[in-house]
Amino acid sequence: MKKISLLLALILVIVSCEGERGPIGPPGPIGEPGEALIGTILEIEGDFTAENGYSFLYEFPTSEVVVFESDVVQVYLLEEVINDNGDFVDVWTPLPNSFFFSDASQLVYNYNHTFFDVNLFLDGNVDFKTVSNDFLLNQVFRIAIIPAAFAEKNPNLTSYEALMQAMPDAKVLKID
Repeated sequence: MKKISLLLALILVIVSCEGERGPIGPPGPIGEPGEALIGTILEIEGDFTAENGYSFLYEFPTSEVVVFESDVVQVYLLEEVINDNGDFVDVWTPLPNSFFFSDASQLVYNYNHTFFDVNLFLDGNVDFKTVSNDFLLNQVFRIAIIPAAFAEKNPNLTSYEALMQAMPDAKVLKID
């Protein structure tokens, strides 16, 4: 019985001890803080002609942009520029985007991509030879390269405005 009483007294003394907190230990193996992954936006211009099969391929500039296979690539068409009280505002529309003509034909701007290029092409049931050059020549696109982890947390990136609000620090690189 004396042994149990002595053991209980010892435990009570140890538990009830107070004192200064010891020094903070060394940092764990987390490493140095890295840069936040911010998407890149490329602005390009191209022509859809019979000679290029009404499509053109844009290869990502590997010296300026790193694209991972898991990244999300979204493309927007500069549909028009409007005047807002003297300020010119670009209107960007996500692809695919359709235009309908009076004869019920349809022209579709579309794309597909890999982690090293984007193929922009026309589709639809319209005869491309009859389409106005306004739809074919000097078309401006913005290609958004979005890190997969960021896109998962921000699923509503279909509108260009939502994209820019979610990625205010993204750089827009105009490619000539």
